[in-house]
Amino acid sequence: MNITVWFSCGAASAVAAKKTIDIYGSSHNVEIVNNPILEEDSDNRRFLADVEKWIGQKIQIATNPKYPKGSAEEVWDKRNFMSSPMGAPCTLELKKNARREWERTHRIDQHVLGFTADEKNRHEKFILTERENVIPVLINVNLTKKDCFKILNNAGIDLPRIYLEGYPNANCIGCVKATSPTYWNHVRKKHPAVFKRRADQSETIGAKLVRVKGERILLKDLDPEATGRPMKDMDFECGIFCEEFRQRELFD
Repeated sequence: MNITVWFSCGAASAVAAKKTIDIYGSSHNVEIVNNPILEEDSDNRRFLADVEKWIGQKIQIATNPKYPKGSAEEVWDKRNFMSSPMGAPCTLELKKNARREWERTHRIDQHVLGFTADEKNRHEKFILTERENVIPVLINVNLTKKDCFKILNNAGIDLPRIYLEGYPNANCIGCVKATSPTYWNHVRKKHPAVFKRRADQSETIGAKLVRVKGERILLKDLDPEATGRPMKDMDFECGIFCEEFRQRELFD
């Protein structure tokens, strides 16, 4: 049986890869696959290399041949579209379609994603709407996100730098799925050049990425002092599959 673990350069997917190999590696063919995205923090590649050493296995790469550089900005430019309440084209092109390309040439009997014990609802929804053949490795051993951080720390693996800079996950910097003014002002503070690129590109495309008091506005019009939900309450993990994206529910 072939098991594919989708590694996102996040803490949970790293531990999911390790646990899958520990539990199933002797009896199954386990492959770890990553979709590299140009707009992620560069330290994600260091983290990937550290995880490879930890799990004792090479992490394979899956990309969409239409976008060989894996650039979200290129997707937004070509599609003239950045985000909607149902998701973003970068997730479709650089994650989902890259996954389809991988599945075209590789047999997958079971998938593993980084759903943790505190994300049982996400896992249950996922198997109803996307794939039934998912092994909830972290849920089965009752590991939470905090547990995953501790496991990596005990293994001597530094978390991706993006976590230490206050972001809730290891996604792209300036993720267009987010609409919270708290998030975007955090990007403005930590990565001003990225904020400017997002503001300029979204103005050109006409994408109002941020919501303030229920109204969508352009990033260039965002008050630097505006706030929304605390960063720690946000969860917009950019998964390998396109789950239904409940943007209003997650980011008001």
